Amino acid sequence: MTCTLENHRAELETLLSPVFASLDSEKLLADSPEANGRILSEDLYALLPIPAFTNSQMDGYAARSADLATATPQSPVTLPLGFTAAAGDRQITLAEGTASPVMTGAMIPLGADTVIPIEESSSGAFPDLVRAGRGTPSGNAEFTAPSEPGRFIRPAGVDLEAGALVAQAGTRLTPTMIAALVSSGLREVPVRRALKVAVCTTGDELSDDQPSQGQIPDSNSPMLTAWLRQYQVKVRTLQLPDDPKRFALTIDALQEQVDLILTVGGISAGAYEVVRQALAPLGGAFHHVAIQPGGPQGFAQLPQAAVLCFPGNPVSALLSAELFLAPLLRKLNALPDPVPQHYPLAADANSPEHKHQVRRAVIRDGQVAILDPGSHLVHDLARADALVHIPVGVSQLAAGQSIETWSMNV
Repeated sequence: MTCTLENHRAELETLLSPVFASLDSEKLLADSPEANGRILSEDLYALLPIPAFTNSQMDGYAARSADLATATPQSPVTLPLGFTAAAGDRQITLAEGTASPVMTGAMIPLGADTVIPIEESSSGAFPDLVRAGRGTPSGNAEFTAPSEPGRFIRPAGVDLEAGALVAQAGTRLTPTMIAALVSSGLREVPVRRALKVAVCTTGDELSDDQPSQGQIPDSNSPMLTAWLRQYQVKVRTLQLPDDPKRFALTIDALQEQVDLILTVGGISAGAYEVVRQALAPLGGAFHHVAIQPGGPQGFAQLPQAAVLCFPGNPVSALLSAELFLAPLLRKLNALPDPVPQHYPLAADANSPEHKHQVRRAVIRDGQVAILDPGSHLVHDLARADALVHIPVGVSQLAAGQSIETWSMNV
């Protein structure tokens, strides 16, 4: 049975939507390495205002604007110095008729309503300064212009008031959102549990060690593991031989430990297609999708986990993930869909008219060069930096023709 790319995508969305919706919540420290990219599971409200207190935007002098109202270059106002307010100090009180040196980020002294940058004082530099409890201030500061109320003062809560909504459930934690959460006093945050996936590669030909005659390294496991982790997925890998009974027993045990089982290989029309042999009796669906490469596809719904079945050639496996799983994982992780770019073709290309062909490509000197379509060409896959989709019904593309490309391996 053959189906279209769009129909198979719809089938997998129907399969995986309940799995994604059932992911429960866990708590993480907002500043932990695991927090970046995770999805909030609850609305979060600020415990602290941002800024947490009224503070100075500049290094300068905190004063009362009324004391400077008459200042001019011809008739400057001189004020004796009070204690210095430095970042991290407790709030001090501005004595009447004085000016307190204040540093950027320090609490505005009680009674002050304006800040004059140090550059605007007559001297342009601070004299010897004294912080509260460390001696007695001395010296003066001279000012040649008024300074209006509120000048260079950042009021508490001007960015966000205590009790205000910081982020809604479903928000993706970016580095800047993590900063907002921590700044608002939220250290431990509820996030949706990470999706648990088991990647099961199949085939007697696979080897983890030095391959013997007739064997090959298992490149699919590390490739798909790295690919999945960019979507905040917790991955475990298993390598299984072409033994349907052992495969079925392993899958039965796995479904209690993960949300999704991703099998690689064993679904074509050959004699030893272990995945098809094990899952078809359990209701697994296998068909040919009108794409190239990656035509053989399958899926199954087990009692406790969903199963996606990809073909075994590395190119086909990765492109299956990009075509069918990536759109769903982007939606799960509140990530935007990629934006295609247009480039002219460097050379003529052809494609099977009745298949949606996905070709790897490299972009050089403002042109896109399409690579060989072979599904076994792992090195070509590694050097590709773009995908080109050639839709059903198109058999020929001419050099110089503009075509859409999607970034990959970036």
